[in-house]
Amino acid sequence: MNKQAIDTLLQKINDSAISEGNPRTKEIVNRIVRDLFYTIEDLDVQPDEFWTALNYLGDAGKSGELGLLAAGLAFEHFLDLRLDEAEAKAGIEGGTPRTIEGPLYVAGAPESAGHARLDDGTDPGQTLVMRGRVLGEDGKPLANALVEVWHANHLGNYSYFDKSQPAFNLRRSIRTDASGNYSFRSVVPVGYSVPPQGQTQLLLDQLGRHGHRPAHIHFFISAPGFRKLTTQINIDGDPYLWDDFAFATRDGLVPAVKQAEGAEGKPYGVEGNFALIDFDFTLFKERDNLPGAEVERLRAEA
Repeated sequence: MNKQAIDTLLQKINDSAISEGNPRTKEIVNRIVRDLFYTIEDLDVQPDEFWTALNYLGDAGKSGELGLLAAGLAFEHFLDLRLDEAEAKAGIEGGTPRTIEGPLYVAGAPESAGHARLDDGTDPGQTLVMRGRVLGEDGKPLANALVEVWHANHLGNYSYFDKSQPAFNLRRSIRTDASGNYSFRSVVPVGYSVPPQGQTQLLLDQLGRHGHRPAHIHFFISAPGFRKLTTQINIDGDPYLWDDFAFATRDGLVPAVKQAEGAEGKPYGVEGNFALIDFDFTLFKERDNLPGAEVERLRAEA
């Protein structure tokens, strides 16, 4: 079919509407359908290929992997870049870079004041202390800011989704003190891969790509009157640091990991050697006429 014939068919579909509907939904869906019709024609997509793709998406939904696909196909990273661009146009530059949330946040983690321990002492790995401040764009500390933090265990699994782990293992919420300080104790996370027999890896194999993520720690940072920050820090030295299948590694999010011991660990209840990360987060004040930094999406809640 030529494009004119396709456009005639699309118009017939649009004309079949019996009510006004939602203008925004119509605009988006009609554009997607048009682009897919053009793609099918241009690439001579056969019926069995079309239904294989549709069935694949159904299977990915059943297995709960659509969030992984969104990350692996760089949709999440692309959305971050668009937010960066919108903020830059409004004069917001610098600060702590945002990066993807991923699909494994769980709401309701226990909240602590100033400091928290994420692990229960049974997770193997080197002890980690991460500390720093939450600051405004003027460099002043933000008291009572909320630092939500979560990461995977030594097997690359996240509590709640991995039922063998205790509730909220390696997940906590921390309120900064009057000087904007936060700190937490945990274990140094490791990198991991998407499920090897899952739907995400099935597609990655077809694309000739790997499904590895470098070791990282997730964060939501929020404070009243400021734009919420969704970000991660990566553990320096990971072999996939700059080859993340989810494209989440960004300059400014790879802090130094120092080796510490002795008196430096006492405030955190740590004896002996441990890994230490110092990292400050910078938030920007809310502005009018900017896309929201608070993303509405379905999230797990315990």
